[in-house]
Amino acid sequence: MTTPSFNPPVRTLMGPGPSDVHPRILQALARPTIGHLDPVFVDMMEQTKSLLQYAFQTENALTMPVSAPGSAGMETCFVNLVEPGDKVIVCQNGVFGGRMKENVERCGGTAIMVEDEWGKAVDLEKVEAALQSNSDAKVLAFVHAETSTGARSDAKELVELAHRHDCLTIVDSVTSLGGSELKVDEWGIDSIYSGTQKCLSCAPGISPISFSERALDKVRNRSSKVQSWFLDLNLVMGYWGGGQKRAYHHTAPVNGLYGLHEALCILQNEGLENSWARHRKMHNALKAGLEAMGLTFIVDEAHRLPQLNAVSIPEGVDDAAVRGRLLNEYNLEIGAGLGALAGKVWRIGLMGHSARAENILLCVSSLEAVLSEMEAPINRGVALAAVQKSLSAES
Repeated sequence: MTTPSFNPPVRTLMGPGPSDVHPRILQALARPTIGHLDPVFVDMMEQTKSLLQYAFQTENALTMPVSAPGSAGMETCFVNLVEPGDKVIVCQNGVFGGRMKENVERCGGTAIMVEDEWGKAVDLEKVEAALQSNSDAKVLAFVHAETSTGARSDAKELVELAHRHDCLTIVDSVTSLGGSELKVDEWGIDSIYSGTQKCLSCAPGISPISFSERALDKVRNRSSKVQSWFLDLNLVMGYWGGGQKRAYHHTAPVNGLYGLHEALCILQNEGLENSWARHRKMHNALKAGLEAMGLTFIVDEAHRLPQLNAVSIPEGVDDAAVRGRLLNEYNLEIGAGLGALAGKVWRIGLMGHSARAENILLCVSSLEAVLSEMEAPINRGVALAAVQKSLSAES
């Protein structure tokens, strides 16, 4: 008996990632594979770097995709910038600040934790106090857009604080790149990483990064070897550096990079500010429908991400049962809560190609149908009209 080919169902992806992959990107992934040192591919690499500079709003020469998911982008920043004995201020207001702590410790550094309630933005006063108490700290690390809660922290102010205390910054923008305002050069961010599977609407598996010259000075002048051979930027730049002559480092994910190139072309065609505005508009429509139903958000509006919506589960409702029915009956995926929020919230993503009016109408109508059948305490028959009113008001 032979194993049949795998044919996945067509889903609408409105969880915390991956998001719906744009049809143009799916087509790009299927283009003929060529060698990763082919001059034509090298030309595409240069275009991809330039397009990433636009997406990050930076002129950093070291702006490139790491050949692995966003977690590897995170490790690239930490293993290159943190040495044994270094003290790092780590902000945690969700799951991913905790992963930053793990990275610091695995690099032999000491993590000084600044902790805030999940769903809240990073507290600037707490960070300043930590910097003042740890004048020997080398790095401040924080999550710009916390995927586990949907909270956005003030990256510009946090970077300014770090620089006043002579610290480099490591910034997680996995969920913010392409979906909400992010200006690497204007804000002075030293190192930043993201992922392809969120607001870029691309397939998972690649992590865009960018390092400032200030950060690269640290990388070049380390007193110890970077602990990871694969992620050592001193080596990787031999392949991703400028010019046609490239040193072999690893076999790049050729077709995956076709997809990223196409995703960045789509972003450039739409315009970065237009993409940010679209995500805000779609968030407002989703918010109108969910609030009309009687559901609430856990993040205050001032710090809420438009692309990642953490919604409180009504009392008495079985979290997994709702998500299971949405998936099995409506081919709709929404996300569960993580960590301290497990079983308490749903995470509804509006990222990239998923941030469309038809997705919101599907999500709100199917969620209302499932909750109504479960006799959940919601308002019935008003959500879709609220969505349509919001969409019409912003058109």
